[in-house]
Amino acid sequence: MRSLFSMSCRLILVSLLLCCSLVTHANDRAGERAGELADALRSPGYLLLMRHAYAPGVGDPAGYRLDDCATQRNLDAQGRAQAARTGAWLKRQGVEKALVYSSNWCRCRDTAKALELGGFGIEPSLASFFDQPEQAGASTAALSRFIARTLKSKGDRALILVTHHVNIRDFAGPDIGSGDMVLVKVDAQGRATSHVLYPSPP
Repeated sequence: MRSLFSMSCRLILVSLLLCCSLVTHANDRAGERAGELADALRSPGYLLLMRHAYAPGVGDPAGYRLDDCATQRNLDAQGRAQAARTGAWLKRQGVEKALVYSSNWCRCRDTAKALELGGFGIEPSLASFFDQPEQAGASTAALSRFIARTLKSKGDRALILVTHHVNIRDFAGPDIGSGDMVLVKVDAQGRATSHVLYPSPP
């Protein structure tokens, strides 16, 4: 009986040690992934595209105006909290310095502001073409030119672009959810060559 009890204790101890080892390994891998994202964004060949945070609905109300946020589809409390979480998450990944640009739609501007990564600028090539799908080619070409130009001068700062799902899909390929991010590798002309999806942090 004593031998059986001793064997059970040893098995429990081994199980606990194995669990600790697995947790440590998982944490190590998470740290490696965090380092990978920050390192990539410090280099001249990568940028981070982010879809604006959650804004209920689809498209914008009829007759909306870009100079009047009240006429547009906007972030709700859930979207504002989501954007703030993403900013905190990026800082935990090691993204300390960033150039942030936004579409001129209010939901994108509010998302960029909530990231709290040192302010942001407005970039016309990030504007939505949801209502004018025939503009996709010209918009994406302009975005590529902007990216190529900006990556050359950003130094070791991350380039983060807050835009719309149609823009991200046409530029990089994936159709992503509100607040999701895509790490994109580009060529010398600013055209996407590969991407990795980073879901919105919980």
